[in-house]
Amino acid sequence: EKFEPESFDAAYAIEATCHSPDRRVCFKGVNHCLKKGGFFVAYDWVVLPERGYDSNNPDHIRIKEGIEVGNGLPTLATTQEIVSALEDSGFEVVDAFDAHKNVHSICEVPWYYTLYGSFTLKGFRMTRLGRTCTHALVSTLEFLRIAPQGSVRVSALLNATALDLVEGGRAEIFTPSLCFVARKK
Repeated sequence: EKFEPESFDAAYAIEATCHSPDRRVCFKGVNHCLKKGGFFVAYDWVVLPERGYDSNNPDHIRIKEGIEVGNGLPTLATTQEIVSALEDSGFEVVDAFDAHKNVHSICEVPWYYTLYGSFTLKGFRMTRLGRTCTHALVSTLEFLRIAPQGSVRVSALLNATALDLVEGGRAEIFTPSLCFVARKK
């Protein structure tokens, strides 16, 4: 659905624009429907070369591609690529920062903690043993035709993606929390 030009004072997106195959087109669409001076605030998923992501490192590429495939993402951008796309789309970037830049501070609970798992009633399912048990259950249910065909493949994909998210978070080469505030020029 298209909106009339300059229809809104503000717009927001939460972990959504990372799914756009062309962020410039996406951001231009947001810009189109904002009034002059209107704000666009969003959270986006990005890789972090400023904190160590290396596009020539095979492990970093594996983690990045695992996150992309498992979450249906076209490609993860960098913070600078997001800022450039916003500016090219007619925005002034007021601020852009990783909301989890202190992810390993003693005062923070890492964003990936629930995906990492723990040997508690709530966290067990995400441990390696918990994932194995869940996958075995899904395999059994699919074999018995209680779960639909393909459930085992989905289970394996989701397990692998969770591991990639944890690995990317622990290494601080990926964040799901690039926050930006942009104003229409």
